[in-house]
Amino acid sequence: MQSYLHIISFDIPYPANYGGAIDVFHKIRCLHKQNIKVILHCFEYGDKKHAIELEQLCEKVYYYPRNTSFINQLSILPFNVKSRINKELKQNLLKDNHPILFEVLHTCYLLNDPDFKGRKKLFRHSNIEHDYFLELAKGEKSFIKKIYLKIEALKLKRFEKQITYANCILSVSETDLNYFKEKYPNTKSVYLPSFHQFDELQSKIGKGNYILYHGNLSISENYNAVLWLIKHVFSKLSHPVIIAGLNPPAFLITEIEKYKHISLKQNCDEETMKTLIEDAQIHCLYTSQATGLKLKLLNVVFSGRFVIANPAMLSGTSLQDACLIANSAHEYIEKINDMFSIEFTEKDIERRKETCSKMTNACNTKTLLELI
Repeated sequence: MQSYLHIISFDIPYPANYGGAIDVFHKIRCLHKQNIKVILHCFEYGDKKHAIELEQLCEKVYYYPRNTSFINQLSILPFNVKSRINKELKQNLLKDNHPILFEVLHTCYLLNDPDFKGRKKLFRHSNIEHDYFLELAKGEKSFIKKIYLKIEALKLKRFEKQITYANCILSVSETDLNYFKEKYPNTKSVYLPSFHQFDELQSKIGKGNYILYHGNLSISENYNAVLWLIKHVFSKLSHPVIIAGLNPPAFLITEIEKYKHISLKQNCDEETMKTLIEDAQIHCLYTSQATGLKLKLLNVVFSGRFVIANPAMLSGTSLQDACLIANSAHEYIEKINDMFSIEFTEKDIERRKETCSKMTNACNTKTLLELI
């Protein structure tokens, strides 16, 4: 007998080129390998197109326009929720009685709809959204965007109680798991780290000749991380540094251009990005936001060599033993200089495999199958 699952995605999850989309796409890919028939519902906006890659993995793919008109900003609902309300989505979900997976809080408008009272409903979060939006507001340079983010954070905090209508909360980090268990003790919470593109460890032995930071550079969390690293760490080094990612703002490009040993690779295709990550000697990660699980961390741990990160980057994970931890700029510089000329060996790979054993796709798929 075939098993079916509806997945409501906040975005078209292909290409899987940022955190949330990576989790959704590779979740679908892993479920497909287990013969789960996924009925995917996704909201389209921006420049993402209908993807044949999704149609090959899913039983059916539905696309819905996201209503981003200004009037939706005036609702008491979060804009990210209000803009994804769609009557056709509800009609399609009611065609059968299969379980429904709501991907992040933005898709959860229908969770408490009485027409779905008897359905199995799972809620997957990627961040404590109101905390995440407040942190984004702190780092945002545009005054208008800062105000929007603060208002949206308040609305998301109020809306969050909607998740009590789910049968289970799928928590992306151990820190967030504890938050949900404490705040919503009557709703089951399960630890389910993010799915990713690596079905096995792909780190290379040997040695690279540059330091890499990568991420979506249009997001304030990431461009502020890069600015901090440049000011306090990279500018103090002589080793080559590469910063790679999507849509860097003009002020970041200007800052990078001040240093001859720091180069920028923007909007790389998937294969180029893969090569940059695999060939780097050191991955230098930093964040001021201890929210959710950073997909760039999983990316470099499963496919890169040495990883240096601050405690906030590792918060809520079991990956501390896969990284060198830096508590200050001085420690970043010290560890980079120590590791830059050291070979990454088979012993390093074996230790990495052991550390990552609880965050594999196989482990995640087993957990999810037990719930659906």
